[in-house]
Amino acid sequence: MTCEKDKQSNINKAVENIRKTAQKGAQIICLQELFASLYFCDVEDYENFKLAEAIPGTTTDLFGNLAKELNVVIIASLFEKRAEGLYHNTVAVLDADGSYLGKYRKNHIPDDPAYYEKFYFTPGDLGYKVFKTKYATIGTLICWDQWYPEAARITALMGAEILFYPTAIGWASSQAKEVNEEQYNAWQTIQRGHAIANGVHVVSVNRTGKEGEMIFWGASFISNPFGTLLYQASHSEEEIHVQEIDLTKSNEYRIHWPFLRDRRIETYSPITRRFIDE
Repeated sequence: MTCEKDKQSNINKAVENIRKTAQKGAQIICLQELFASLYFCDVEDYENFKLAEAIPGTTTDLFGNLAKELNVVIIASLFEKRAEGLYHNTVAVLDADGSYLGKYRKNHIPDDPAYYEKFYFTPGDLGYKVFKTKYATIGTLICWDQWYPEAARITALMGAEILFYPTAIGWASSQAKEVNEEQYNAWQTIQRGHAIANGVHVVSVNRTGKEGEMIFWGASFISNPFGTLLYQASHSEEEIHVQEIDLTKSNEYRIHWPFLRDRRIETYSPITRRFIDE
């Protein structure tokens, strides 16, 4: 969805969209990254810290009640105020009975032009997380995490049946069309690769709309465990989509393409080094 400056308006819009999605038969509903505000990380502005909130808190209470009413799981990406002067980019998960299952704090924090997230967010310290919801065991990672195969692998090894990536990424309006297309294709390709390597479905939910000089590219998508696109949204339109996912497909693909079986974990210790100089 697109977002506006007023936080409450965005929350109200999200509630309305969750209701519409539930009416279409959805069981697990994922909102985009930082859905309650504009993507404020395009500037370094101390006033933006006022957008943060406690988790659990007012918004998770609201969504917990909504999840219980609609019998759905809600994945909500929020700006978390952990303590005075300590903030995270965080996902909260509400189960279908309204219970708060916990949170995941974004581990990989970017710092690029128009993505000044290191100004706002402390890297996550909860590790990688999976949540055993009523309908599936899900893993929640956030935006910049989606470029790192290690994050997807660890979350899958912890038992995630579906990887969800709430996202806020787009094109700079000053870039050439060829650059924009290459960046978008890389973004989708690497996540489809996570699906293949780990034998799990991947759901990536991006915002859309123009905010400042950034044109968010939308194009949310769902990949099956072998990288086949089950759904892809448009680049520019707000969309609600419900996709049936067959969780037995993971076993089917993992049997015929046994990447987990053939992992040579005793050879992987160099991965924990920043760079191998020798």
